[in-house]
Amino acid sequence: MIKEQWIDPTIPLIDLHRHLDGNVRLETILDLGRQHNLPLPMWDVEGLRPHIQVSDPQIGIMAFIAKFKWLTAVMVDYDACHRIAYENVEDAWREGIHYIELRFSPWFMAESNDLDPMGIVEAVVDGIDTGSREFDIKINLIGILSRTYGPEIALQELNALLAHRDRIVALDLAGDEANQPGELFIDHFRRAREAGWRITVHAGEATGPESIWQAIRGLEASRIGHALSAIEDPRLMDYMVEHQIGIESSLTSNVQTSSVPDYISHPLRAFLDHGLLATINTDDPVISNIDLHHEYQIAAPAAGLTPQHSHQAQRNALMIAFLTPEEKDSLLTQYFA
Repeated sequence: MIKEQWIDPTIPLIDLHRHLDGNVRLETILDLGRQHNLPLPMWDVEGLRPHIQVSDPQIGIMAFIAKFKWLTAVMVDYDACHRIAYENVEDAWREGIHYIELRFSPWFMAESNDLDPMGIVEAVVDGIDTGSREFDIKINLIGILSRTYGPEIALQELNALLAHRDRIVALDLAGDEANQPGELFIDHFRRAREAGWRITVHAGEATGPESIWQAIRGLEASRIGHALSAIEDPRLMDYMVEHQIGIESSLTSNVQTSSVPDYISHPLRAFLDHGLLATINTDDPVISNIDLHHEYQIAAPAAGLTPQHSHQAQRNALMIAFLTPEEKDSLLTQYFA
C-alpha cells in the first residue's frame, strides 16, 4: 500500500520542471480536434491514448519529443493556447501542488499552425494569469529556446519572450542537445541575464558532462534540467555542490526517453547522497501518463529513494525555486503557518 510518507506534509509540494506544452489533456485534444476538424487518429480518450502517451521506453529523446505531434497540432489559434495554459494551472492545483514553474517554447507551440510566437507568449501569459486568479496556487513562467531549430529561430523566440519579460522569471534551453550545443546560444542567454532572468538549461540528458559544464560556465545556469551525466564526473558534482547548482530530475521521463535503462539506474539517489540540490519533477505529465504524486510515491521508491531522500528533494525544490526569499517565506506562511 502506498503511503503519504513519501511526501512530507510540512513542506510545500513543488514542481520546477513541467512543460505546459507537454501537458495537454486528452479531452482537450479531442475537443479542439472536433472544433477545428483536425484529422485526429482516434476520437475517444482510450483510443487516443497510445498515440499520445508513452508506455514503453523510446529510442531516445527525439523519439519521445515526436509524441508531441497531436498536442501541438491542436494549438490551432491563440484561444487554444490560452486554454491549454489555463488548464495547466487547474491541473497543478488539483494535484495539490503549492508552487509550480511552467515552461514553454513559443516556436514549438507556434510551428504546427504557423502562428506568431509573439501571439503565443501573450496567450500563454494571459492564460496563466487567468488561472492564477481562480486557483490558489503560485505560478511562475519559464521561457524555452528550442535549440532543435537552431540559433536564428531561437532569437525569434527570445524576442517574443522578452516582450513579456516582467511575466517570465527564467530562460531555458531544450530540444536536440546532441546536435545543437549550448555554445551556439551564448549571446541569447547573455541577453536573458541582462533582462534579469534566471537561467536553467537542459543538459547532460543526451550528452556527457561537458554539456553541463558548458551550461554552467558558458550560459551561467544556476539549475540544470536532468543532468544525468553529472554522475560521470565527480569533479563536476563537487562543483555543483559548492556553487549550489540545482538539478531538476524527472524520473519517469528519463526512463521513457531511454536516458537511463530503468528506475534503479537513475542517479538521483546518488545525487542526493552527494549533497546535490536535486529535486523531483514531472517533465511532460500527459505524455508520461503521470503526476507529481506518482513521481514521489511510485517512481522515487523504484529509483531506490527512501522517504528521507524524497523529503530532502522537497526541501531542495523550495531552496532552488526561482522565488525571492520573501516569496518563499510567503509560501511557507500561506500553507504551513
